[in-house]
Amino acid sequence: MAKNVIGILGGMGPAATADMFQKFIRLTPADCDQAHIPLLISSIPDIPDRTRCILANGEDPAIVMENYVKGLENAGATCIIIACNTAHYWFDHLKQKSRVEMLSMIDSTIDEVVKRGKQRVGLLATDATLATGLYQKRIEAQGLTFIRPTELGQKEVMESIYLLKSGETDKATELMIKQRDELIQLGAEVIILGCTEVPIILAREIEQESERYVDSTLTLVRSAIDWYQTH
Repeated sequence: MAKNVIGILGGMGPAATADMFQKFIRLTPADCDQAHIPLLISSIPDIPDRTRCILANGEDPAIVMENYVKGLENAGATCIIIACNTAHYWFDHLKQKSRVEMLSMIDSTIDEVVKRGKQRVGLLATDATLATGLYQKRIEAQGLTFIRPTELGQKEVMESIYLLKSGETDKATELMIKQRDELIQLGAEVIILGCTEVPIILAREIEQESERYVDSTLTLVRSAIDWYQTH
């Protein structure tokens, strides 16, 4: 087996996990199969809903995620990344339990935001990612202005995310574009796509003006590729 193997803790949801896999393939400088990065992907979707746990006293996903991290380690992963922003609420806990390196999606995304040099930062994410301040605290600690959707707007963001999870991409896109436009009207110069479903929903828009967005999945994949190339 390869000296280093990246493990992906996914299944939250499966489409976001597939998007992360595609980004590894696209961003890895490879001229043949053997030059690609070895990946182990755990896409077992029975992990309890992260937002429901944080906001509505739903079932705690931590134990299930711990088990899948262990599974990835036992299968040979030497570095693990999580294909879900909201799950990063448990990142420190999982990292403590893990025997291998873990890279944070929040860290890689904030690094990219700082690099962009914009002052006013919008966020499209789940209710739980907003409620826990995963991004807000870090953005404000950098002296930047944090911009979130209105209360009604955030309901539409959540609706869009769950529409994608149930396969209704067109409706999901329509709602998310509307909220993207509202964030821009509120003054956002750059927008964090802070839920791994959002880059899929806004895929066409990102192609047209990528500099407007910071894709959390993309930033983490880049960090993982850097890690792999330097270890």
